[in-house]
Amino acid sequence: MESLMKQTHICMKTIYCFVLISLLLLSVRVKSNSEEFSYDPCSEKGPKFWGELNIEWAKCGNGNIQSPIALSKWTADWNRGLGCLIRNHKPANAILRNDGHEIIVDWKGNNAGSIKINNVDFQLQNYHWHHPSEHTQDGKTYPLELHMVHFNNVTQKIAVVGVLFEYGPRDPFISMVERDIKYLNIEGGEEFLGKVDPRVARLDGRKYFRYIGSLTTPPCTEGVIWTVMEKVQTVAPYQVELLKQALVEEKNARPLQKINGRNVFYFDPFSWQSVAAE
Repeated sequence: MESLMKQTHICMKTIYCFVLISLLLLSVRVKSNSEEFSYDPCSEKGPKFWGELNIEWAKCGNGNIQSPIALSKWTADWNRGLGCLIRNHKPANAILRNDGHEIIVDWKGNNAGSIKINNVDFQLQNYHWHHPSEHTQDGKTYPLELHMVHFNNVTQKIAVVGVLFEYGPRDPFISMVERDIKYLNIEGGEEFLGKVDPRVARLDGRKYFRYIGSLTTPPCTEGVIWTVMEKVQTVAPYQVELLKQALVEEKNARPLQKINGRNVFYFDPFSWQSVAAE
C-alpha cells in the first residue's frame, strides 16, 4: 500500500511538472509573438525599425511601394475605367483570433466568397481592424479602419479592401461578434464562431481609391492591390474601445508611408472627370 501511494505521489508530481513546464513554454511563445514588433514609435521594435528586426521583414524598411498612404480625390487620378467593385461574399464558418496585435475574423477554406478586380476573383481570407485608421482621407485620420483581406491562389496576389469609420451608430458586423471579442482578451486565443456572414460589414457607395501598396504589418509584402472606399461608415465609441482593450497595445496603426510617385486612382462612376481619364 505504501509503495502504491509513493508511486502515485511520484506520478502526480511528474504530471504537475509537465503541466508547469507546458504553461511556461506557452507563456514564452505568447510573449514572443506579442513582442516580435511594436507600434510604439519610441520602442526599439517600433515601425521605423521593423525592417531591421527580421531578414524576412526587409521590405518594411527598404520597400518603395509601402502602405498606408494619404488619400485625396483632389490629388488622385480620376478613372471611371476601373469599374465598380464587385462583391460576392457569402456566409461561411469562421474563427475569431487574437494575435496580440489585431482582432481577426478568419474564414478558412476559401468558402466565404470573393471580390472581383479586373475580372480576377480574390477569395476572402479575413477581416481585421486597425485603430486609429492607417489611411487618411483629405488629411483626416479616423478612429477605426477595417481591412478585408483577399487572396488569389493562381496569381498569389493579395487584394485588400479598406473601410474607414467615424464615431456614430454601432457597426453591425462588430455588434455581431462583440460578445466573443469580450472573452477573447488573451493573446493567442481562438474561438469558433460558426457561420458568419461577411456581407453584414457595410460597403456603401461606389466611389473608392485604388493603388498598389503593401501589407501594413510585417513582413510588409509589396504588390498588394488596395481599394479604399471613400464612403466613411460609423462605429460606436465603445466598440472601438472593445477592440483596443483586447490587445497588447492601444494603437495598432502603422504611420503613413511615402507615395514615391505611385499612381493613385479615384473611381467615381458618375463623374465627367472619370470619363475624361479613361
